[in-house]
Amino acid sequence: MPDDLIEVLMPLSAGWWPVTTPVGDGTRRHSGHRLPHRVHKGVVVVHVVVSVSWLALMLCLLTLGATALVTDDADTVRTAYRAMEMLGDVLILPLSLLTLVSGVVLAFGTSWGLFRYYWVSAKFWLTLAATAASIFALTARLHDAAAVVARHPVGPVSAMDLGFVRYNMVIVPAVAFLLYLANVILSVYKPWGRRPVSRD
Repeated sequence: MPDDLIEVLMPLSAGWWPVTTPVGDGTRRHSGHRLPHRVHKGVVVVHVVVSVSWLALMLCLLTLGATALVTDDADTVRTAYRAMEMLGDVLILPLSLLTLVSGVVLAFGTSWGLFRYYWVSAKFWLTLAATAASIFALTARLHDAAAVVARHPVGPVSAMDLGFVRYNMVIVPAVAFLLYLANVILSVYKPWGRRPVSRD
C-alpha cells in the first residue's frame, strides 16, 4: 500500500500506527518501528481494513435501526431487525477483536507505545469500550429484536409489542459509532502530548 494512501486512511481507521510527518526542510520524519518492515505493513493493512469495516458496520446497523424506528410498515421492521441480527452475528466479533488486537500490536511495535501518549491511551480505552459494547450489549439487543419479530411473523407493528426495543436498536449502534468518531478526532488532533517520564 503506498505511504500517501496509508497516511490518509489511518486517521479514519482509528488505529495507533504512527504515520510519517513533514518537517521544516521538506523531508519526512518517520517514527521508529520495532516490527519488521513487511510485518508492520501487513498489520497496518489488516488494521485499516477491519477498522474501516467496523465503522461501516456500525453505520449500517444504525441506518437499519433508525429505519425500523420511524417506519409504520411491519414488514420493513421485520426485515431490518433480521438483517441487523445477521450482520451482527457474522461481523461484530471478528471486526471488533481484530481492530483491537491489531491496534495494540502496532502500538507496541512502534515508538508511540500504548501508554506513552495520553491520546494513544485514550484511544485504546475507547476502542476497548467499543469492543465490549459491541460484543455484549449490541449483540444481545440484536438478538432481542430478532426474537420479537420472529414471534410476530404477521400483523402490524403495534401487535409486536416492541416496547423500548426499537429505541435500543438506535441507541446502542449510535454509542458505538460515537466512540469511533472520538477515536477519529483523537487520531487527527493528537491532543494532550506525552506522559511525563519517571526519573526514579
